Amino acid sequence: VQLQASGGGLVQAGGSLRLSCAASGSDFTGYVMDWYRQAPGRQREFVARINYVGGTNYGDSVKGRFTISRDNAKNTMYLQMTNLKPEDTAVYYCHAFGGVGNAYWGQGTLVTVSS
Repeated sequence: VQLQASGGGLVQAGGSLRLSCAASGSDFTGYVMDWYRQAPGRQREFVARINYVGGTNYGDSVKGRFTISRDNAKNTMYLQMTNLKPEDTAVYYCHAFGGVGNAYWGQGTLVTVSS
């Protein structure tokens, strides 16, 4: 499956952004979808996950501020980010997991939050 992330940009602290991850090349519904992020000089960090039936979980640092969703008809996953903080600045990556040996990463989209 091919993943294309978009929607990143520059936003002031307290603002909002919505990221999208468009999938192609395989049955989207067969994948658990995740968002990860990586800030400069730091390890990649789990942000949020949504399963086949819409069940979600979140990293502690984004709980209550970010919402993950998916539209299986459009083969697209979203991350609605609100109350953004400077520490949310990172490259955000989408990830699709369909089982061992069946996982894919998108190319990343940069989110910059100014204070």
